Amino acid sequence: MKPAVDDASARQHSGGPSPIPGRGGNRNDRARKPGFSDVEAEIAGLLHRSTQELRLAWRKLHRTEPPFGISRDLLIRALVHQVQEQSYGGTGRALRRRLQTLTGEREKRGASFDPAIVLKTGTRLVRQWRGHTHAVLVRDDGFEYEGERYRSLSVIAKRITGAHWSGPRFFGLTKPAGASVAEAES
Repeated sequence: MKPAVDDASARQHSGGPSPIPGRGGNRNDRARKPGFSDVEAEIAGLLHRSTQELRLAWRKLHRTEPPFGISRDLLIRALVHQVQEQSYGGTGRALRRRLQTLTGEREKRGASFDPAIVLKTGTRLVRQWRGHTHAVLVRDDGFEYEGERYRSLSVIAKRITGAHWSGPRFFGLTKPAGASVAEAES
């Protein structure tokens, strides 16, 4: 059995700059931004730092200890992200606003299922359970079951079964594990 190679070039470099000369980030041979090589050198330097040095860099950036149990690889990736964000700018104001809007909508809706599944107000979800038919009405602000309002289908599923269930799964709103996209569309 061969001993493990502890060489940065032997690691998989997904999402980061390529360690191979001439293959780093400038894929379209566009003019490089000023200071690009400085950023690239700083990122490459992270790969050669000890874990203690990486933890120290984290403390300097975040003014707190790194999360307990964080792997060296994840620590490097987080520091690379910070270096790139400081050099090239972070998330734009418009994108941050859009993310805030989406988060607010999700919290209002109380949805705990695939956001691709959008239930229209007035939709009735019906499920047979142990010889009884259970119907849930979709409302703007959640769900209605037996005259009571709920924010979550999972709470309704637990009330019906007496056990914890994923509400969307209980009412058949999720694809079974392993189902392909083609099966779902047909």
